[in-house]
Amino acid sequence: MQQTGGSTYIISLPKQWAEKVGIETGTRVSIQAQPDGKLLIDPILEGRTIKKKRIDVTGYEARALERDIIAAYLYGYDRMEFISKRILAEQKQVIRKVCYKLIGPEIIEESSNCVVIQDLLNPNELHIKKGIHRMFLIAGSMQKDAIRALKNVDHDLALDVSQRDDEVDRLCLLISKQFRSVLCGGRMPDSSETSIEEYHDFRMAASPIERIADHSQRIANVASKMQEPVREDVMEVIENLSNTYMELVQQAVDALYNADTSLANQAIDSIDGMRLRVKELHASILKLESHETMISLGMIVDSLSRIGDLGSNIAEIAINSAVKDK
Repeated sequence: MQQTGGSTYIISLPKQWAEKVGIETGTRVSIQAQPDGKLLIDPILEGRTIKKKRIDVTGYEARALERDIIAAYLYGYDRMEFISKRILAEQKQVIRKVCYKLIGPEIIEESSNCVVIQDLLNPNELHIKKGIHRMFLIAGSMQKDAIRALKNVDHDLALDVSQRDDEVDRLCLLISKQFRSVLCGGRMPDSSETSIEEYHDFRMAASPIERIADHSQRIANVASKMQEPVREDVMEVIENLSNTYMELVQQAVDALYNADTSLANQAIDSIDGMRLRVKELHASILKLESHETMISLGMIVDSLSRIGDLGSNIAEIAINSAVKDK
């Protein structure tokens, strides 16, 4: 490092690295300060190379095609081309369905033997903390409305809850894609506010939140098949159990955002203390006259219990994340 003038330092960049990333004389670079004091040097290259993937879908089954599209999306391909002598209608339907499940990709070309998907999203548009918060809000509303649908035998509301799960999945996949890009040397969308360690911790929290949404969808699916209201005293206990778990998961998420180990430990201890209430509720369900109702409510209570366990997982991530700060 050399000093020039009274307040400016000059450093030289390693030639091998500069050549590898395409930096030449006159190339602009950005320098971003990180939360831990490090400086991130990022080349600003004009005309970024578009990553392309071509897939021959001849003989592809629907599920295999769906998995390959999602894998290519997570890997960061900007443009995906699907070719065959004749692309089947079922295969086109799968491509459209997967595009709906992902944030960014859109079909820009389509013919009898070729379909082209282009990712139109700027990855810097979604900060991971905002994405996780959005996932949590949707998952929480799903759980609340799923229990309401059960209580009021509201099949339309139950269907609405099930459909909301798609949005949580879309956000989770986008966050996974962004994190993979960061690991491969891509620019972090919110690097001035979030360190790579924090990014990792929030990415870890996305999975249990996505699973909470899955269990809320499961409760809604059960509610959509119920024809008679649940007995009032049993429904009251289920409702109270759900509300308590919602509050404890909220505590776990707050602990993650605020690096609060005390709050995270409180959430874990409280969730562990709920096991007796769950056991008692299962016992009361077994006393119901209808065998079908027993099975349905048993599934719902099991999902609520698992939501609590997932809240514990988030709280543990919060503790692991907060330790390094302390």
